Amino acid sequence: MKIIILGAGQVGTSVAANLVSEANDITVVDHNPDLLRELQDRFDLRTIFGHGAHPDVLLRAGAEDADMIIAVTNSDETNMVACQVAYTLFHTPTKIARVRAQSFLEQPKLFTSEALPIDVAISPEALVTDYIIRLIQNPGTLQVLDFAGGRIRLVAVKAYYGGPLVGHELRTLQQRMPHVEARVAAIYRQDRAIQPEGDTVIEVDDEVFFLAAPVHIRAVMGELRRLDESYKRIIIAGGGNIGTRLAKALEQSFRVKIIERKLGHCKRIAESLEKTIVLHGDAADQDLLLEENIESTDVFCAVTNDDEANILSAMLAKRLGARKVMALINRASYVDLVQSGSIDIAISPQQATIGSLLKHVRRGDVVMVHSLRRGAAEAIEAIAHGDKMSSKVVGRRIGELRLPKGASIGALVRGDAVIIAHNDTLIESEDHVILFLQDKRRIAEVERLFQVGVTFL
Repeated sequence: MKIIILGAGQVGTSVAANLVSEANDITVVDHNPDLLRELQDRFDLRTIFGHGAHPDVLLRAGAEDADMIIAVTNSDETNMVACQVAYTLFHTPTKIARVRAQSFLEQPKLFTSEALPIDVAISPEALVTDYIIRLIQNPGTLQVLDFAGGRIRLVAVKAYYGGPLVGHELRTLQQRMPHVEARVAAIYRQDRAIQPEGDTVIEVDDEVFFLAAPVHIRAVMGELRRLDESYKRIIIAGGGNIGTRLAKALEQSFRVKIIERKLGHCKRIAESLEKTIVLHGDAADQDLLLEENIESTDVFCAVTNDDEANILSAMLAKRLGARKVMALINRASYVDLVQSGSIDIAISPQQATIGSLLKHVRRGDVVMVHSLRRGAAEAIEAIAHGDKMSSKVVGRRIGELRLPKGASIGALVRGDAVIIAHNDTLIESEDHVILFLQDKRRIAEVERLFQVGVTFL
């Protein structure tokens, strides 16, 4: 596909890195020459210097025959106007814009062909907030990702010593839980992917990805580790867009406090929240954390705009006794650095956002993509179309499919029914197929499986 990316910031760079590796024709537009130079040094792509919403700049970027425009500059207004220009002047088929302001997102009438012709409005803040909420609602998880409208979830959890399944073969899971439908989709052992088979033995510290209906998640987790008690007390460091959204979503069910450095901002967010306690201060202030009983806090979540402040405050909170600490980290190099240390979960906005973009780029009818393992792996929800003559998957049993190495089908969703995949499971037309791909470089092979006749989006 020919794709124009507007904005060479952290999100734009992350999107370019993901798409350029899949043989797409990528052009990046930005008005910062240093960022563009850095991108060209790292990737095989074109760069254009200029304002992304200006018609002459879009023309130079190749908008006349582009398949897609992804506007992810730091300005909502620039992103929205760029999509309008691309639609009006160049008839660009797919237009995606990052829109951060809640006041825009609350008005869906804005994003129509009669108003602002934006096909997909993406809010990284909303995606990150939802991501954190799922982690808080499922204590002990490393990742919780929804498929088929939440009817089935992919959960990542670390196996601990003492878990009933640890030290035993995977096939015993079904024997121990005959009435629970679940499927282990992938195992990572010391950062090395292991294809799960019936005789695979779960070891201590394995990172296990499993698929199950929400009602069965805790039961499966109980086989891999001692179950954590539900969280009650939450401290959020940072009262920006994410911190305020998070508090608003959690304050009815949890005891929530926000720590914010700017006094004026404290007053504004206190007025918009009902039950949350808003504290003026520095989240890395040891005395303040002790005063707020950090030792009895279940989750400390650092979501300021400063990576270093998030890392330091989360590390301090952990040392002072917080049960679970999470830190929002933009720099990919920092994510790998801290994940193995005292910070329990490092949250990357880019990884949370990239899946929403990738599902519009994938060939075949792909309705959901989740980027995993810092972009190395993917979980995909694709819809099977056609019949046995026109499709490579419909009318065939899973054991008959020629899946690429490292790919596995974990489940099917047929109507309202969730079907955990087995070798003899038959795929029918319109089934939603949940796949796990250990190496995203094999994505083209998966796409070809789900194409019917000609390529379509």
